[in-house]
Amino acid sequence: MIIFPAIDIKDGTCVRLSKGDINTVEQVASDPIETAKGFKEAGATWIHIVDIDGAFSGKRVNSEIVIEIAKQSGLKVEVGGGIRTMQDIDFYIENGVDRVILGSVALSNQQLVVDAVKKYGYKVAIGIDARNGKVAAEGWVKDSEVDYIDLALKMEKAGVKCIIFTDIARDGMLSGPNIEQLMELDDATTCNIIASGGVTNIYDIKKLRDAGIYGAICGRSIYRGTLDLKEAIEVCKS
Repeated sequence: MIIFPAIDIKDGTCVRLSKGDINTVEQVASDPIETAKGFKEAGATWIHIVDIDGAFSGKRVNSEIVIEIAKQSGLKVEVGGGIRTMQDIDFYIENGVDRVILGSVALSNQQLVVDAVKKYGYKVAIGIDARNGKVAAEGWVKDSEVDYIDLALKMEKAGVKCIIFTDIARDGMLSGPNIEQLMELDDATTCNIIASGGVTNIYDIKKLRDAGIYGAICGRSIYRGTLDLKEAIEVCKS
């Protein structure tokens, strides 16, 4: 299993949110590039980045910082937040980002997903963020009636090979990942599933690993010290 240490960027700094609520924003580090280099030193191979300003505004905001992380950190980079057009996707991939994450647009513009996957293949992932099993969009402030499994199956049909699943209720709460929903998603599709939200400690990592989940995104647990990144990476090698 791959561990994806996470950086959420707002106003150029590293922050964390609780349940995606912008009113809960908490700065956890000042320099995103140095933070990413620290993850590399701990043994990470990937980093998960969200442009928080982009997610709420619907356009790229902190993209230059993302590009610098891709250039300087030595890590593979996946990024989401504010990616709404093929031009956004082109910009990131042409500037060294390894994977772009399409979130809200997967609901509103599925043709873009089809076109992006046709052009870039596995470099395009879908972020499915759910509240009580229903997909949320636009920085998680808008709910839909779309079931997370139904959307995943549509994305798989469009050619998507990687899905990042977030249980919003657990995001940033250090309450453990939603193993049940993750396994349901893993069983329902052939996509690689990356768990996001709730990872607290090494026991959560072991549960996800033993459940056969492809990857786990870890944010607040690393910054709060409830999870040792180096230990988590080593556990996932075994």
